[in-house]
Amino acid sequence: MNTDYLEINRRSWNWKTGQHIVSRFYDVDGFLAGKNSLNEIETNILGDVRGKSILHLQCHFGQDSLSLARLGAKVVGIDLSDAAIEKAQELNKTLGLDAEFICSDVYDLPNRLDRKFDIVFTSYGVLGWLPDLERWAGVIGRFTKPSGMFVLVEFHPVVWMFDPDFTKIDYPYSSQEPIIEETGTYTDMQEEAAIPTVNWNHGIGDVVTALIRQKIAVEELVEYDYSPYDIFHGAVESEPGRFHLFDGKMPLVYSLVGRPKNDET
Repeated sequence: MNTDYLEINRRSWNWKTGQHIVSRFYDVDGFLAGKNSLNEIETNILGDVRGKSILHLQCHFGQDSLSLARLGAKVVGIDLSDAAIEKAQELNKTLGLDAEFICSDVYDLPNRLDRKFDIVFTSYGVLGWLPDLERWAGVIGRFTKPSGMFVLVEFHPVVWMFDPDFTKIDYPYSSQEPIIEETGTYTDMQEEAAIPTVNWNHGIGDVVTALIRQKIAVEELVEYDYSPYDIFHGAVESEPGRFHLFDGKMPLVYSLVGRPKNDET
């Protein structure tokens, strides 16, 4: 494993944050005017969050965290990128919300935070930046109340097997070896710059096994044949907010709900 992966990826996400803030994809102006950035998949799972404490892992510059705060949740968002956290704090102040943001690597969070939450939440493009899923699952267990739940919504790992044009398979479904690339940003389908990144491919079995080993019982796993985001080359929007590849024959997203396992069960 490249021992500098954290700093390489921090630099990448600091650069991406600057691009994303001004992109049509993130539509910051619309967000400030009241647009909710959450999608139907996660809102259906999360339900009524009023009065609930939520830890949002890998929150980027905080739009989903702040959307949850607007819905009445007490939110703490964490992200590796200091530029993203700075922007999240700025948005939080502008909107007059009370969300809290911490700049931290997921694995280091137990050294930065000491409380438990009703919900631990993470979504879309998050797991590939983490080399050790069992350690990640341990962090989830550390911060979830015994009566709480963990919610993951993530792009399906088959997506990351393909080349950018979805014409051939370039990568393994699951691998312990890091994938070192130079990539641009997915917003507005622009790829003007090549920024080094280090990531890993994790199959669904890897995710479930890691959670089970850390005593997180998986109670629901759902696969979706669409993405709520238009970020994949050749995707077709069959209805508003649902983008399909290969006529819907390929899963693009999955969701998972887990709960801490009682030692008595």
